[in-house]
Amino acid sequence: MRPISYSRASAVIDAVATVAADPTSDFLAGGTTEVDLLRQNVLLPRRLVDINDLPLTQIEERPDGGLYIGALARMSDVAEAAAVRERFPMVAQALVMGASPQLRHMASMGGNMMQRVRCGYFRDGMSPCNKRDPGSGCGALDGFNRGHAVLGVSDHCIATHPSDVAVPLMALDARVHTEGPHGRRVYPIDDFFLLPGETPHMEHPLEHGELVVGIEVPGLPAARSSTYLKVRDRESYEFALTSVAAAVTLADGIIGDVRLALGGVATKPWRARRAEELLRGAPARRETFQRAAREELASSRTTLLNAFKVELAQRTMVRVLETLTTGTESPS
Repeated sequence: MRPISYSRASAVIDAVATVAADPTSDFLAGGTTEVDLLRQNVLLPRRLVDINDLPLTQIEERPDGGLYIGALARMSDVAEAAAVRERFPMVAQALVMGASPQLRHMASMGGNMMQRVRCGYFRDGMSPCNKRDPGSGCGALDGFNRGHAVLGVSDHCIATHPSDVAVPLMALDARVHTEGPHGRRVYPIDDFFLLPGETPHMEHPLEHGELVVGIEVPGLPAARSSTYLKVRDRESYEFALTSVAAAVTLADGIIGDVRLALGGVATKPWRARRAEELLRGAPARRETFQRAAREELASSRTTLLNAFKVELAQRTMVRVLETLTTGTESPS
């Protein structure tokens, strides 16, 4: 057994100061991921600072129709909030599909943003893994990689980002608020998640001791008719093989605004910007959707085991877009 010291913080400034002062320390929120990694000797902190007493559980409505969600708001509370279900159904759907009820009652929104990858080579504590042990190699490249990423990969890492709710938040241009040793910072969500490149151990731009305190979701009328579709090996709690979050406005059969993000296929929540570009101003037809999906996945880098994800992701994108544009006009 490795000794670990434990303390509880009652103020954000104290939690930040305590962790920032000790490079071997870390924050502890719901613990639904971190405790597992501690048991597996993947994470090796010498001190844990429990932040569950911090006043960061709010779900606040903003004048623009958006929301500010505290980092310690539990996934279940956010999924059940009327403002979330009515204004951002794809967020509520992703939260429900993202974990079992027991986990949703414990897991926090901030912790979900910071959760580590589910790659078995990272989690076994022994295989070569550039995320866990920089420079050691990547066991997944030539190993069992059926569930791994096909977008945003590098020669150093192909691990898939695991979060469900981060996918609709990416589509919505959410912003992540932090408090750290140098004060408050706000990150556009696309900048909050880093591609692996040559430094896969760096998953976020945060400095040590910087704490996620909230998530800002801008108001977006189209999000009221949004949806999240997750394809997985089994209907019960399971990680995505592919997923799509989408919001679309439609007028006279022509697509106006469109927001698309993919999960389960990339090393970070993947904003489908190429597909969005092709869809805006185009007729809402299957051929349009198929072309946009093909173009978005054109840069995929696959292995023999995960090549099926390319077509699966394309089909999922088409299905979501057809669901959103068939029979109803989206709010403008």
